[in-house]
Amino acid sequence: MFVPGADAPSAQYVKPIRGTTPLLAYAFPVTPAELSRTVLSTVRRAVEADELSVAVPERVVVERPRGPRQGDYATNVALRLARAAGRQPRQVAEILAGRLARCPGIARVEIADPGFLNITLEAAAHAGLVREVLAQGAAYGHNDSLAATRVTLAHNGEPRAAAVADAGNRLLRACGARPGPPEAVRVRPVGTRPDAPGAPARPCDDFPALTRDAARWALLRPPPGDTPRLDPAELLTQRESNPLFRVQYAHARTRALLRNARDLGIAPDPDGRYGHPAEHRLLGVIADFPRIVQAAARHRSPDRVARHLELTADAFFACHDACPQLPRGDEKPSAAHRARLSLAEAAGTVLAGGLTLLGISAPEHL
Repeated sequence: MFVPGADAPSAQYVKPIRGTTPLLAYAFPVTPAELSRTVLSTVRRAVEADELSVAVPERVVVERPRGPRQGDYATNVALRLARAAGRQPRQVAEILAGRLARCPGIARVEIADPGFLNITLEAAAHAGLVREVLAQGAAYGHNDSLAATRVTLAHNGEPRAAAVADAGNRLLRACGARPGPPEAVRVRPVGTRPDAPGAPARPCDDFPALTRDAARWALLRPPPGDTPRLDPAELLTQRESNPLFRVQYAHARTRALLRNARDLGIAPDPDGRYGHPAEHRLLGVIADFPRIVQAAARHRSPDRVARHLELTADAFFACHDACPQLPRGDEKPSAAHRARLSLAEAAGTVLAGGLTLLGISAPEHL
């Protein structure tokens, strides 16, 4: 979607070299929501300067591009505005790209046909994201987007509805919603299901063969219209094929890295360069967590958080393997190791925060 053709022409806007500025937390657009506001402000300034004649939209979508070579984020805002502006999408993209490239925290903006804007952040913006996550801790991802909402999710006692209501209320409170009139949870109930084709149905109202964490994950992970899978052989196995184990193990591994670093006298420091594609992918899913929390609360769908935790765990393990956080053998600790430790700590913060919102434990050891 955001990838130009193999030989398609592209324009690149790189801001001019300027003096060094201090790395201040929150100084740059480090999450999709913040970058969306930056893009929206850019559109507004272009309209005020009579470069575009179009109504400023209420919101702009900023997403992760499909490939690591298409920047950190992408937006189709130029395509959306082109018809109303009476211009070709690429012409609108060129107007916005030049302005965006001058915004703090943005290193360059590339145009991909027919008019997508691919945005690459400055290294300081990546470090700013890590600092922001570590500063907010368990509150990272929480917001006040639903502060005007008064609602409490209610259920009829059915196990899955009860789990979704509990997790949904946690998400609503994390987004500022206050207790209010009951709203019934609508999910496909657990009911009964056969263990195998042709086998008699068995009751699934309680799950004595599962741990509490496994039962909640099984009930919350599927979309509301899907039937949960409650097979203990799948949910309790400590293997990569078990998504819950993968998520909890990823969190435990981040904690182990920090303990090992402390034993070696290595202190994490986020102010480094994150140049590897695996680091960029992990930064992207970390940055996207607040948007996922907000969407999950708004749509009463905690399954979105569960799936994002899987993405976070997978991105962490890829980064763990490609970018060692601790020195090996006689290697001396470097700034890269300290930055990667901070990134691992930020990943662990997201994993712990998401699991807590789902009512699932985030173990320090596994």
